[in-house]
Order: sequence, then C-alpha cells, then structure tokens
Amino acid sequence: MLRKIRIILAALMLIGITLLFVGIGHQWWGWMAKLQFLPSCLALNVGVIVGITLITLVLGRVYCSVICPMGIFQDLVLWLRRRIGPKKKFAFNPERKWVRYIVLALFVAAIVAGIQVFIALLAPYSAYGRIVRSIAGIGSGSTAWVVTAVAGVTLVAIFLCAWCWGRAYCNTVCPVGTVLSLFSRFAMFRVTIDPDKCKHCHGCEKECKASCIDSASQTIDYSRCVSCFDCIKDCKFGAINYTCTWGGKKAAATEAAAPAKEGADAGRRAFVAGSAFLLGAAALNAQNQGGLAVVLPKQDPGRSERLVPFGSGSVAGFYAHCTACQLCISACPNHVLRPSTDLGHLMQPQMGYEDGYCRPECTACSQVCPAGAIVPVKREEKFGIKIGTAVVDAGLCIGCGNCTRHCPTGAVTMIEKDGKSIPVVAEAQCIGCGACEYLCPTRPISAIHVNGISVHQKH
Repeated sequence: MLRKIRIILAALMLIGITLLFVGIGHQWWGWMAKLQFLPSCLALNVGVIVGITLITLVLGRVYCSVICPMGIFQDLVLWLRRRIGPKKKFAFNPERKWVRYIVLALFVAAIVAGIQVFIALLAPYSAYGRIVRSIAGIGSGSTAWVVTAVAGVTLVAIFLCAWCWGRAYCNTVCPVGTVLSLFSRFAMFRVTIDPDKCKHCHGCEKECKASCIDSASQTIDYSRCVSCFDCIKDCKFGAINYTCTWGGKKAAATEAAAPAKEGADAGRRAFVAGSAFLLGAAALNAQNQGGLAVVLPKQDPGRSERLVPFGSGSVAGFYAHCTACQLCISACPNHVLRPSTDLGHLMQPQMGYEDGYCRPECTACSQVCPAGAIVPVKREEKFGIKIGTAVVDAGLCIGCGNCTRHCPTGAVTMIEKDGKSIPVVAEAQCIGCGACEYLCPTRPISAIHVNGISVHQKH
C-alpha cells in the first residue's frame, strides 16, 4: 500500500511539474514548483526548507521519490528497464562519501561565489526543467541551441546513469540528495530488516535501486535509502517493514556496520556541519544578491507610467470614470488592485504586481465595475490588449529564467550577454500582465518590472 501511494503521488507530481514547464496550468500546478528544495534554499524560503527537513526526519528521503521531478524521472527509466531492458540485478555498494561531499563542497562554493552556471548544471529541478523546456521548444525553435545541447547531454547522462546504476546520480552527485542524507540517517520511520525472518536470499538487495541494502549483514544505509518501498514488495518472507525506529531495538539491528555510538556521533557531526554550511552559503548568496530576499516584501519599482486594468482603455479614462467604490478591489482575486494613497487619486484603485499578477484568464474587475471605468473584457480578448511593457534591470538579474518560464505570451526569452544569461523582452508581444515581475525572485525590487502605457493598445 505504501508503495502504491508513493507511486500515485509521484506520478501526479511529475505530470504537474512537466505541464508547468511546458506552460500549461500554472494556476493549478504552480505550488509544486515552490516545494522544490534547492530553489527554496537559494531563496531562503524558510517554510519549505523546514517542512522538507521535518518530513525527512520523520519519513526518510521520500522527497527524492515523491517530490523531486528528476528523482521520479529516474524511477520512470528504471520502470522502463525492468520491462524492456536486460534482467540485470543491483548489488550493495558502499557509500562513496568522498565524491558526495566534494561535489557538495564545490556546489556550496559556487553558491557563495555566485557561479550560476555550475549551480544550474547540478540543480536537479533546474536540470529537469531545461530538459522539458528544450523538448517542448524543439519544434517551435523557442529555445537557444546552447540550452538545448546542455539539456540533451543532461538527459542522456541521467538516463544512462539510471538505466545502468539506478539511483547512483541521487546518491553520488546530486547536492540535494547529499544534504537530505544528513537528515535521513535519523529518520523516525525507516525500512527495517527482521533478522529472524530474513533468509539471506539477497532478493531485496538485487532490487534495491539505491544499492543501499546489504542483505549479508542485514544492514541498510539510510543516508542513501530513498524510501521507495520496493524492497518491501520484493521480500517473499515478510522480513522487511517500514516501522518507527526511534527508541526501539530494530534500528540498531539495521544500522550500518560501524559501531552504533561512533556512527551516531559521526552522523550528528555531519548533520550539524552540513546544515550550517548549506544555510550559511545560501545566506551569503542572498546577501550578494541584495539581502535576504524572501524576508523582504516586494516594493513598487517606481513605474514611469501608472498601470490600469485591462478594459479601462487609458490611464486618464480610467481615473475620469472611477468613483472609488472599490468593488473591483474586492473582486480582484490576485491582490493586483488596492486603494491608492496619493492625493491625486486618493482611494481610487492603483495597480501593482508586488503581491500578485493579472492572470490572463481573470476578468473579475471588468465584470463588476458599475461606472464604466473598466468595460467588460472576455478572457480571449485580454491577450490582445496591451496595458504595459516589461523592462529588465540587468544589474539586478540573477539569470534564473523564471520570467521566461512563466510569461503567458512568450514575450520574454533568455540570451547570453557578457557571460551571463539575461532576459530580453519582445515589446510587441508583451501585454503587461506582470507575471514576470511578480515571479522574479529578486527582492525587494524585481529585476524585471512593468511600466504602464497611457493609452492601451489592441493587437
């Protein structure tokens, strides 16, 4: 049952994240992107970091099997191999600590130094996103050949690694896997082996894609176990279970071969040092980008012209008709409209993207305005109305590409300039919805913001 639940949740997550990168259903799947561990660390999204940490401490590395799209993709490759590939079995392999921690140290150094290319190459969520976006953009030619080439090499490398060695990438190269391994060693619930029922058939070891089960010694390396529960299904004797091990004797029976106290002390030291190292690096990176970004709320960038809603026609026309009843403010589900405090337009609505953006499918304000300040607009009409134009501040941009991924009209693309990836805006395509501005991770001022235009244009 646990395995079936894991597979269902993982399938939903993979489908949602994939559709998100293709550009379908951001309003439904957008929250999935916010659950990714590494982007949350880089942005110091404390809620997600703490949440995933607690889940790992309680349930083990379920993040790698249920939430991480790259991890789920590898499971898909393994599923395919079991059906059409050679009947090759896995075997227990000792943890390659020197590789794991050297890669993690280099990754943390790249965070501190702001070497975005290295970070992007190793970040599993970003790598999966590039693969999906490149495949989706091949036919349309909407992706740069360099990005497509890197995505292609990544796809082949991850596919072959999973096909031949299971979860070796997750447990040797992936920095997220290494960090979470520091926590999973102490998980409350773990897969355990009952020595009285175990027949040393090696069945669990041969099917373990993480190569972390040593059936000869009846031990499990919990730093590499991704809680996939395959071994529970494969054990013919019922010797493997998923149980609470805190304070029990079973934990001692299934720990790694090193003495219990020595292993626990070493694990605690790794846990404390690794956590402090990663969070400290993330904090330094945030400081280098202008402060602890998530802590600071977004600020109005100081627009050259006011923004007024789709359907208002012009800035002057909107304010000439508006009676400041604020019905549109109450109806706005995305917190784009709020009362103005400046004397020239006191209590009339003002529009900004600090707390949300004007979703192209939303026409709520135009449907409720009783004064004609906003005339009714159909959903399909909004894409043909231009209320503003996005502009980029290259000095603030960190080259994450978030604006490109979420632009509903495809007006924002990434280019290489002076060794740095920066977005460029096709002004004719931009409608001024503010998705790029709101979803830009730089704080308190977005690296890309929308200036209004005095008279709206219809395409």
